[in-house]
Amino acid sequence: MRLLSISSGKVIPLFGSHHPNYSKVASAINKQSISNLASPTPIEITRLGVSGDEQADLSVHGGLEKAIYVYPSEHYAFWNALLTREAKGVVDLPDFSYGAFGENFTIEGLLETEVYVGDRMQIGDLEFTVVKLREPCFKFNAKMGYKGAAKAMLQSGFSGWYLRVNQIGTLSAGTEIQVLPGQRLTSIADQNHALFNRGNQKNIWN
Repeated sequence: MRLLSISSGKVIPLFGSHHPNYSKVASAINKQSISNLASPTPIEITRLGVSGDEQADLSVHGGLEKAIYVYPSEHYAFWNALLTREAKGVVDLPDFSYGAFGENFTIEGLLETEVYVGDRMQIGDLEFTVVKLREPCFKFNAKMGYKGAAKAMLQSGFSGWYLRVNQIGTLSAGTEIQVLPGQRLTSIADQNHALFNRGNQKNIWN
């Protein structure tokens, strides 16, 4: 298990002027890799996450309890296949470089079925606590250029998760990850399944 990339982004208009109904909707979902295996630059990690990273809506992203968003690299192939099929040449595919899903940490070797709320993640000298899954919204649909992206994220179980920062310091891509188990009552996959089912009951996916 290791950290493949650290990414950050600035708050900008999500849709641009070509979408007048939402031209002023802001988001920092467009992340760029600032430390990766090719260039493992040391990056400062604060209590609020990756230094320099921004969030547009602190009610759903960021803050102490959602300081870092983690996404497994293993899911990239799923999204590439899904959006290639669904786009059918109508829209350009998203850029699938690290950070494509708005994540701060792109990792390998650890999935939602193996991570539980309350687990701690030791990455180098830094320690984090797993807080909850990522709940996708219309901004994720817009980023992916596919109106079914949020549903697909939860239906697939490929949501990723948020971390609280317990120990600040610097991190570089390539650092190994160790999981320190907590009580292990609820996995991220369990949360994902429950949220998807609630959405079905409320008919929000149709």
